[in-house]
Amino acid sequence: MSQGLFISTTTAGTGKSLVSLGVADSIYKRTGSLGYFRPISPDPQRDPMVHLMRENFDLSEEQARAGLSSAEVRELVATGEEDEIFARCVDIFEQISADVVVVEGTDFVEADSALELELNSRLALNLNIPVLAVVSGADLSPEGVSSAVELTRTTINESGAEPMAVIVNRANPDQLEAIESSLRPGKSQAKVYLVPELPELTLPSIAEIAQALNLEHISGSDQFQRDVSEVKAVSMEGGNFLSILNEGALVIVSGDRSDAILATMASALVPEFPVPSGMILTNSMLPRAEIQKMYANAPFPIFASFGDTFSTTTAVSRVRAELSSAQPRKIAAALGAWHERVDGDELLERLELTNSSAMTPVRFLHQLISRAVADRKRIVLPEGHDPRILRAAEILHRRNVCDLVILGDVDQIQELAATEGVDLHEITLIDPTESPDRQRYAEEYARLRAHKGVDLDRAQEVMLDGAYFGTMMVHLDEVDGMVSGAANTTAHTIRPALEFIKTRPEVSIVSSVFFMLLPDRALVYGDCAVNPTPNAEQLADIAIASATTAEQFSVQPRVAMLSYSTGTSGSGEAVDKIREATDLVHAHAPHLKVDGPLQYDAAVSASVAASKMPDSDVAGQATVFIFPDLNTGNNTYKAVQQSSGAVAVGPVLQGLNKPVNDLSRGTTVEDIVNTVAITAVQAQARD
Repeated sequence: MSQGLFISTTTAGTGKSLVSLGVADSIYKRTGSLGYFRPISPDPQRDPMVHLMRENFDLSEEQARAGLSSAEVRELVATGEEDEIFARCVDIFEQISADVVVVEGTDFVEADSALELELNSRLALNLNIPVLAVVSGADLSPEGVSSAVELTRTTINESGAEPMAVIVNRANPDQLEAIESSLRPGKSQAKVYLVPELPELTLPSIAEIAQALNLEHISGSDQFQRDVSEVKAVSMEGGNFLSILNEGALVIVSGDRSDAILATMASALVPEFPVPSGMILTNSMLPRAEIQKMYANAPFPIFASFGDTFSTTTAVSRVRAELSSAQPRKIAAALGAWHERVDGDELLERLELTNSSAMTPVRFLHQLISRAVADRKRIVLPEGHDPRILRAAEILHRRNVCDLVILGDVDQIQELAATEGVDLHEITLIDPTESPDRQRYAEEYARLRAHKGVDLDRAQEVMLDGAYFGTMMVHLDEVDGMVSGAANTTAHTIRPALEFIKTRPEVSIVSSVFFMLLPDRALVYGDCAVNPTPNAEQLADIAIASATTAEQFSVQPRVAMLSYSTGTSGSGEAVDKIREATDLVHAHAPHLKVDGPLQYDAAVSASVAASKMPDSDVAGQATVFIFPDLNTGNNTYKAVQQSSGAVAVGPVLQGLNKPVNDLSRGTTVEDIVNTVAITAVQAQARD
């Protein structure tokens, strides 16, 4: 039977979902085996937390489940069949196959909170699992928080359970020290952790409002993820309305108010004015066709409502913000706050969890982020005019992954961020054309490239290029690494690094690897992106560098030098090159487990290895695969990715003195987040 942890509260509005997500993330990083269960849900078929857990941790329907509906529970209670509730919940819990199951109690939004409290207590007792209590610190003084913690602990104790820890969520960020002082040692037997109030989690998104009100999207942007900072119902003339319109406001206006509609549209198009998050046209009315044409390409979504302005505004005010898989920015903020304030390993020590050696794609990526967070580095992103870069930067900042510098025209970046609904607060923006550092960078570049005939005038021109400006920041240790390539070619990203960051002394060539994340393990493929036809010496360099990269990311290197022949069974120039490269690796890195030439099946299959290379300590268990040329490597990684569903992370550049990494021009926001985290971990390894 699985171990479990019951997330419980005694009141509504504690932000319990953040705690459930944080606990699940801590468990998953430690064990790789996670389950999630909501015994009582308003709608078990559409429970947003169940869906979030499935998406965020790649859980199956059997691993993340809801139990009974609230309506079923009320009926069973009314007929005196409470035991049926607990029997069915225990049955579902025992069916979930995982090392640890996070069980989340009710939300206390029903009319009878006393009944919910009793149900949660009895559920924890029947499941026989420890309780993690959540207390809301919202609007409470330090003394009020202390009293709430003691009351919660007493309430849970009286139910027969014992809280293993207490999480005070939504605490006043300005009073954390005072709250900690009020929770004096010995006053509560359970460890207490504080998580500050996150305003962004209380703001509903346009998507949540549109879904709750069943609004029809009639025009404008299809980006619904922007948060609504406030609601503005228009009751004044359009020009006057502009004086009270704020950034991120949702404008609610009758469809025949052309003046207010045009004023809102104009505000979004003028950089000095705020950009609303969206607009709802009420009273089942639309403006004239000419007006509709003018807002067809509005940078915010426009919806139609059958209700009047007052009733629509009232309905919007009742929409609650929720954590969901459709809100990656909120998930990032929640996890960032959790891991900053809560020591997950310390919290879970009482469960006596064991670490799993299995490495799923989701677990690899979660551990990657965790390692980056543990020792924050500063990474520069030179392509600030790409909306994907800005969205990724916001997620990275909210997760506390690293400090960021974004390059580009600052006004244009801020305007793009406002249009996209991206919050770049506390992220450094630098315009190379106006930076006071440009002259200093140019002088350094001219010095480094004087042997190539570069003078100061030419160097000043070069430093207008974001890739060169960012690489110079890396060279001068003003940032720890750079990620580029979303809008530029690989050559454009690598060229500045080759010019003045250069390769490490022991390396003769810059190469790349992909992390191939299979269902139960991570493999390393090199080189699949940079060098077309490496010779034996270069292949040896690539092999050693790839093994080093593998170790940096907790993949134990066993290096297979790949060929169309295994062992001594074949001959020819191509096979001889692999043999020579393998001998060079043995000579330069005698500690490294390496074998070759090996065919791919002999490298990965224990049974094939037993017949072809029975004495090899690499064959059948290889983790690092070195391909003979770019044609073979690139096609192989794509074939494995497409045919097996493996997640390919990369390319990760290696061999440079300082970390610079490339993105593909088809990159996604998630790819950028992962690549920045990889770059930060590489910088940690360099230190």
